[in-house]
Amino acid sequence: MNSDTPFLAARQTPAHPAAVRLAHHEVNGTRIFYRSAGDPAQPAIVLLHGFPASSHMFRDLIPHLAGHFHVIAPDYPGFGHSDAPAPGRFPYSFDALAGVVDGLLAHLGVDRYHLYMQDYGGPVGLRLATAHPERVLGLVIQNANAYLEGISPMVRDVFMPLWEQGDEGPARALLDAATTRFQYLTGAGDPLAVSPDAWVFDQALLDRPGNAEIQLALFRDYRHNVDLYPVWHAYFRQRQPKTLIAWGRGDPLFLVEGAEAFRGDLPAAAVHYLDGGHFVLEEHAARVAELILRHFTPERAAG
Repeated sequence: MNSDTPFLAARQTPAHPAAVRLAHHEVNGTRIFYRSAGDPAQPAIVLLHGFPASSHMFRDLIPHLAGHFHVIAPDYPGFGHSDAPAPGRFPYSFDALAGVVDGLLAHLGVDRYHLYMQDYGGPVGLRLATAHPERVLGLVIQNANAYLEGISPMVRDVFMPLWEQGDEGPARALLDAATTRFQYLTGAGDPLAVSPDAWVFDQALLDRPGNAEIQLALFRDYRHNVDLYPVWHAYFRQRQPKTLIAWGRGDPLFLVEGAEAFRGDLPAAAVHYLDGGHFVLEEHAARVAELILRHFTPERAAG
């Protein structure tokens, strides 16, 4: 049935703008979990998570934004609380992930939005932006790569053997608990401030039977994101979307050089470096929210 299903009641008073509604909606036969908050009459901001995370990564950011935006944070198929059909039953590609998010937004009647993109959120969100440039109110880019300069040797060492020789070994190592913990803690300003709940939650979902094949399918497809870099650069140059870059400078996966590269195509972008790693919201959710409000709603932020 193509309808919303409440998942869990929020603890906050429902009338409060920061109260988070958790629901499922079916898109083309796949149940998609999403978090929403704020007044639907406000401008929308769509929070697009990375690997190996889910909308859970935005748990601290959402309450800061909900008084100013209609916040929507979906889990992709195979992630978080969304369905995880086997690769034979769902085409795990970034085109397909973007299509699911597009379908969810259509169901919610959201046809103008800001896009917050982290890691995988970049290729998902930039597919939406290039398909529907008239819908984009602005971009928030947080450790989401769109330039070769930002790809670290560590990332190359994972993907190139898979793409060129079909060697799955390094890619499967990316699914290990030690690697998930590494992604959260390496480059963190204060590793003791990063809650272990984050990587334990992610790892529990990665360890589900069959999930490794889902992730490997997306790893294989990631090469098509690199192929699209010139298309995304042309979009930046031609459309000049209002852009905020909030980047964890200690990220060992997506380098600061990748953040700097955006300036070539988006000279008006506001670029801020934070003392954190790949998952900078674990330490700096309030600061990132402050930057978003200052950049996109200066009159409301001042109030």
